[in-house]
Amino acid sequence: IVWAHHMFTVGMPLAAQLFFMLSTMLIAVPTGVKVFNWTATMWKGSLSFEPPMLFALAFLFLFTIGGFSGLMLAIVPADYQYQDTYFVVAHFHYVLVPGAVFGIMAGVYYWLPKWIGRMYDLKLATWHFWLSAIFVNVLFFPQHFLGLAGMPRRIPDYAVQFTDWNMVSSIGAFGFGLAQLLFPYIIWKCVRSGERVGKKAWEGAHGLEWELPSPPPYHSWTTPPSDAVIARGAEH
Repeated sequence: IVWAHHMFTVGMPLAAQLFFMLSTMLIAVPTGVKVFNWTATMWKGSLSFEPPMLFALAFLFLFTIGGFSGLMLAIVPADYQYQDTYFVVAHFHYVLVPGAVFGIMAGVYYWLPKWIGRMYDLKLATWHFWLSAIFVNVLFFPQHFLGLAGMPRRIPDYAVQFTDWNMVSSIGAFGFGLAQLLFPYIIWKCVRSGERVGKKAWEGAHGLEWELPSPPPYHSWTTPPSDAVIARGAEH
């Protein structure tokens, strides 16, 4: 019921514009609920800032920025200026890159020790996080300015007045891309020479999967786990 927010500028009837503007804004309600859910999950928790948590926190912060710019695009009069400009590109990628790339990185860095039974280089993975978090903002944040200045998207070239911010964005793109080369190297190094870990790779990890060796056997539970094992796995 929100697809028409991509078509505010094509001559839709005023009633249709109003309906789709309000329905698009309503997306912010469940999205905001999830952001507060995730924040409340960590509230007064015993947090440790290893790479999985760092990527998860960065996702939460950057995804929220993307959500705020999405609300701006939902306003019909404002969308007449933003439509098909680099402001839309910036909004979309602030949602997509943290939501997909940072989320995947957080998951892989959390589960990798369980998958292969070895711990990766935490210092190198932390460098991967900081380089990614810095350069993703250098890449996409200037595109808000380009869009507000009127630079259209989907063009092979652009006017000279857009050069400066495009240069900054290009530096961010190359930096972010090069930073991702650390990821396969970290995995390769972990597989080759990572320190072996026991069944609990992380302090405070709970669940039946953490009661199994790392890596888990092909058949996880040949017999039902005992009540004691289930109780330990359910601790939180």
